[in-house]
Amino acid sequence: MEFVDRKTELAYLEDRHARGDFQFIPIYGRRRVGKTRLVREFMKKRPGIYFMADTASEREQLMNLGREVGGFFRDDILVSSGFRDWPQVFAYLQEKARHQRLVFTVDEFPYLVGANPAVSSIFQKGLDLGLKDSRLMLLLTGSSIGMMEEEVLLARAPLYGRRTGSLEVRELPFDAFSELFPGMPCADRIAVYSLFGGIPAYLETVFPAAPVMDMIRRSVLDRGSFLYNEVEFLLREELREPRNYFVILRAIAQGKRKISEIINDTGLDKAHVSRYLDILRSLRLVEKQVPVTEQYPDKSRAGLYRIHDRFFTFWFRYVFPLRGRLEIGQTDHVLQRIAGTFEAFVGEAYEDVSRELCLKLMKEGVMSFTSLGRWWERNEEIDVVALDEEECVAWFGECKWSRKKVGVNVYDDLVRKSKLVSWRRGERSDRFVLFSRSGFTDAMIARAKEDGVVLVHGDEVR
Repeated sequence: MEFVDRKTELAYLEDRHARGDFQFIPIYGRRRVGKTRLVREFMKKRPGIYFMADTASEREQLMNLGREVGGFFRDDILVSSGFRDWPQVFAYLQEKARHQRLVFTVDEFPYLVGANPAVSSIFQKGLDLGLKDSRLMLLLTGSSIGMMEEEVLLARAPLYGRRTGSLEVRELPFDAFSELFPGMPCADRIAVYSLFGGIPAYLETVFPAAPVMDMIRRSVLDRGSFLYNEVEFLLREELREPRNYFVILRAIAQGKRKISEIINDTGLDKAHVSRYLDILRSLRLVEKQVPVTEQYPDKSRAGLYRIHDRFFTFWFRYVFPLRGRLEIGQTDHVLQRIAGTFEAFVGEAYEDVSRELCLKLMKEGVMSFTSLGRWWERNEEIDVVALDEEECVAWFGECKWSRKKVGVNVYDDLVRKSKLVSWRRGERSDRFVLFSRSGFTDAMIARAKEDGVVLVHGDEVR
């Protein structure tokens, strides 16, 4: 797949490289998000050594590393004998990087920790005893967020105080989809986003010309596809006993978003559910949403939980509960079940896309705000609320993933709901934005001109 976006991440690495002094930068993010591709793109025009760790023993890892380093420096002895221990690795690199800029990348660093739990402390000693005085740029990447935090990122981690920076690689934004899939209609791009999110490895399975249901059959429901067992694989990589996490994630995917609903659906007690949710949040698998108007979000009792990852959401909503039918070959039955509610599923993702589009509109000068999210209270909710604390302006938005054009009735209802929001009521200025899959009625277009309403058709401002 073409390498797109990542301009900010590449610029960060290029800036650190240009400084010329020692740099130690952990690069982290969930599996499949594109960390390896980012590093390889960065290293294309820069002298450096790339080493991918694996599940082999420490001795085998050192032998393999010796081959990589020896090959780079044309050191036949090192290629044949490998390194005997890590201190020898550090001494060798320190000498080579004393007077030249050198990038050294260890991909999937947690595998080294698995082979030797003391390896982080060994790296710490290596840095302290000489590497930090060289011109080495050391990059450590890892997909196990829990282990990367424990070994590198958190304050108690052995390597925490030695890093000169850090870089989290996140999903591709929806804005990158137009570059990834040129010519694909906006509605199809949003459907693909609803299914795979912005995970590059998942997007590589997309057949741009194929109907979405065919794509789901081939890429997800086929027992031979890597996505069929992907979620289970990732959870077992991060969690020792994933069984209870599975039932919690399924409950959230099925719409049980309050903690009381999750408790009732899973049969687990409150203390266990709270602890499991905290762990899932720390792994970026689940997020807690509160109304954007909450003054103290961390203390809010109005929180709703949702799965952060779009593919995880799809898998736990459709695949996990129907695995039995898939295992006995009833794929057509499962596809029919998916097709029955898939439009609503895409509609949920369109809300996420719409909030991302607000960020784009702010860059273009159409909107201005300091916080962005949703609002709800009792039985009322607003899909998009953007607040500008400095200018005392509130933006309210409605998202409609419907084949019907949005009319004035939707706008009038949004205005009604906006009056229920208490944030700086009586002093703020209210602005409105409507997002629609199918466009707007002539009456709504005329009303928008009168009231200054921003209209977004798909992902384009009209």
